Amino acid sequence: MGDETSKYEQMIERHLAEVFSEVDDTKRITALRELYAEDAVLYEPTNIVRGIEAISSTVSELLKNFPPRFRFVASGPALIHHEMCCAPWTAGTPDQANMVTGYDVVQFANGRIQSVYVFLNPSS
Repeated sequence: MGDETSKYEQMIERHLAEVFSEVDDTKRITALRELYAEDAVLYEPTNIVRGIEAISSTVSELLKNFPPRFRFVASGPALIHHEMCCAPWTAGTPDQANMVTGYDVVQFANGRIQSVYVFLNPSS
């Protein structure tokens, strides 16, 4: 279980850094193809997005709403079992680190991210 948990933790870190924080579309697509299943689904509070290309487009649009150097980072340990993960995160800039906070509930399948449910904290 320890090796699997470590693998999932690394995938969550990459998911935050290389997908949700990446402004370069080409780099983001490369990371998505390495981390996500082709038919992955992103469940946002007001939107459902299916497939790698659509997820990349959604992230690109999201990042356009934030200042340069805006990043998502883990804000605590992920809780992981049975290919499910609850990962707390915070997002912001170096000067304003907690502009948005929340949790991602991630389902893994066959060693890849199959679905991500995004929960925003009410203060966000």
